[in-house]
This record gives sequence, structure tokens and C-alpha cells, in this order.
Amino acid sequence: MNSSVMVEKYINPHTDFGFKRLFGSEFNKELLISFLNAMFHGEQNVQDITYLNSEQLGDRADARRAIFDVYCENDKGEKFIVEMQNVYQEFFKDRTIYYSTFPIREQAQRGGDWDFHLNPVYTIGLLNFNFADGLENAKRWHHEVKLMEVDTHEIFYDKLTYIYVEIPKFDKQESELVTMYDKWMYVLKNLSRLMQRPAALQERVFTRLFEQAEISKFNKQELKMYEDSVNAYRDIVNAIRTAEKTKFAEGMAEGMAKGEKEAKEKIAANLLSLGVPLETIVQASGLSEEDIRNLRIPVGGINLVHT
Repeated sequence: MNSSVMVEKYINPHTDFGFKRLFGSEFNKELLISFLNAMFHGEQNVQDITYLNSEQLGDRADARRAIFDVYCENDKGEKFIVEMQNVYQEFFKDRTIYYSTFPIREQAQRGGDWDFHLNPVYTIGLLNFNFADGLENAKRWHHEVKLMEVDTHEIFYDKLTYIYVEIPKFDKQESELVTMYDKWMYVLKNLSRLMQRPAALQERVFTRLFEQAEISKFNKQELKMYEDSVNAYRDIVNAIRTAEKTKFAEGMAEGMAKGEKEAKEKIAANLLSLGVPLETIVQASGLSEEDIRNLRIPVGGINLVHT
């Protein structure tokens, strides 16, 4: 087992193995039930869930399939897609919309008697990054999106809901945890860094969670699967950090280049205002004749006429 993994007492729920062990297992479904009820602030009263096939196929043989982290329905027939997303992807919103079409289409009844009645569908994205696309001005870390009439801001259709949870933005400390949702968010963000169960998490469901999350209780196969999942997760994290460093370096280089050019342009403009010949300014500044011709000459300067 990787020594750095052994340092951790509890699994990382951001890994594929960790997330599915806690939330995607029939054996641990009370954890997912508790989380869903907490996230909906009493608007949901999920008593039981049934796990559904997480691999969805399109209508045609060549259609793109979808593989969900967790796909289930509650005792009222409402569908839930729950995804842990560690990396922002281009067209991420499009992907979540596309995913929601599968539980909608599968409700269609064959034959001519179906009246198009649909049960609600919830697509939940637990995001291990700040999702700025369309949420730049939102101050909270929990975002609930529904179809809305733009003029009145009234909900037009309440059976299709997209929930985006930005885990990095949750910054409450243990002493600040009040609601069950607070407590679940604290677990999602900090579980792998904890060395013991926090005193604030005394509910019975967290007894179950910490028992299932303790790495020392894994058998050899589970340890191997978790190690592979951790390595895959770290590869993702390292790739993100490398990309961020590269982007920062490129930005610095671009900024320095821009600053250097602006300094040259200022020198050239001053020389122009003094009537220095164009050829001399080209040699002194390193700018091209075209760049110099496009400069704004300081007030009181002369008009440039190339002879």
C-alpha cells in the first residue's frame, strides 16, 4: 500500500472508490438518504432509495452513453443522479443537461395511452472546484437551478432540478456546524484529513460513515482498489496544478512582454514629439516602422511624415 495513503485514517470521498463506497453502495444507502434529506432542507423526506443501472445507453447504437457515479430513485419514483466532479470540463453544464435526459426518456411508456406525466428528476453535481460559469455573482456554495419564466422569475417547471455544490467554497469550521447539511459538507471537504470523528458529528448516521471510511478495516482487495483510485485522483490533481502553473507562467511572460513593449512605445512617442527621424527611432526603440506610425504622439508633438 502506498505509504502516503497509509497516513490517512479515513478515505477520500473525492476518489471514485471513496465516493461510491459511501454513497453508491446498497449496504450504505442510509448515508445517501441522510445526505439527500439534508441537502434539500426538509423539502425532501426520502425514506428509501433503489439503486439503478448507472450505465445509460442512447436510443441508437452509435449514440453516446452516460455513466453516472450514482443513479437512484426514491420511494416516490423521483430520480436522482449524483456526481462527484473533480475537474472542470468545457461544456460541463451541457453534460449535466444531457445526463438529465436519460431518466426523463426512460419514463416514456410504450403504447398510445401514455399521458406524458413525468416524475421529478434531480441532477446533483458535487464539485471539487469553483464553478464560475454562470455563477460568478452567486455568493453561496449551493446552487439550485430550475426552469424559470424570465420576466416574473417564477418557477415554470419544478420537476427538473440541477444542483451544483461548490465544495471548496464551504469554509465553516467544526464549531460553526449547525445543520445536517453543514455537517455533511464538512465531511465531504475534510474527511481524509481527519484523524478522529469530530465531536460535532454525533448523529448515528455518522457512526456508520466513519466505520465505513476507516482504511484500516479494508481487506486486501479493497486496499488495492482504493490505492488505484487514490493514484488516479492524484494524477488529476497534479495535472490541474501543472496546468495552473503553466497558465500562470504564460500570463507572467505575456505581462512582462506587454510591459516591455509599452515602455518602448513611450520612448518612441517622446522621440517623435522631439522630431527625431523615423529611422533613428526604429534603431533606438526596437519597434517596427508600422508600430511607430500607429503611436499616439504626446500633446504638442509633431505629425510624422516619412520621407
